Amino acid sequence: MRTQDIEYRADGVRMVGQYVVDDGSSARRPGVLVIHEGPGLTEHTRKIAARLAGMGYAAFAMDYHGEGKPHPNMAEVRPQIAAWIANPAGIMARATAALDVLKAQKEVDTARIAAVGYCFGGTTALELGREGCDLKAIVGFHSGLATSRPQAAKNIKAKVLVNIGAEDPIIPPEQRTAFEAEMKAAGLDWRLLLYGGAGHSFTNPAADSRGMQGFYYHEATDRRSWSAMVELFNETLK
Repeated sequence: MRTQDIEYRADGVRMVGQYVVDDGSSARRPGVLVIHEGPGLTEHTRKIAARLAGMGYAAFAMDYHGEGKPHPNMAEVRPQIAAWIANPAGIMARATAALDVLKAQKEVDTARIAAVGYCFGGTTALELGREGCDLKAIVGFHSGLATSRPQAAKNIKAKVLVNIGAEDPIIPPEQRTAFEAEMKAAGLDWRLLLYGGAGHSFTNPAADSRGMQGFYYHEATDRRSWSAMVELFNETLK
């Protein structure tokens, strides 16, 4: 397995993402852009990329805060994320630059690309679809579903899977309802899976340590949602 930090610039900021690939074969393989949670590019995200690489994908864990590190101040992250939701131009500059990095790797089959995101990373993956990026699959885990441009869903080329905890305090039922209407209006191949007993950040074992109400790891949902992603990948990337 080869792990490589890759520096790139976007939106005036120095980014450092991590590329992971099994280089035991010279064959091109599907690429997966992995987009981290709001706190930043952590070991949790890097492990996800490594797990995908072990399954035969070329994975690039992008960075959208800068310097390839978790953001030191969550109080600053929240207003920045809110601003990106209101106007996604900045986050799209960062995410499309990362997508270009993934596509530029010699092991990647650029005709078979997926975007996978966690928390605001899932929101970003959906926005990449609305941007019209050439993706085969978009997967969100406990991802925010709000967007300032629901009409742009018609630009989505990918099949869409979103995994949401029924007890998630920051993704209320009305946001799920609006997302459903958006997907239906665009005529997309989509699915939204709702998991009982799961809150926000259900994929992250470190979520409980944050001490935030409704944020906790849920092993069964972590496992089941990963399986749902694998099923979609088998359908779209093989």
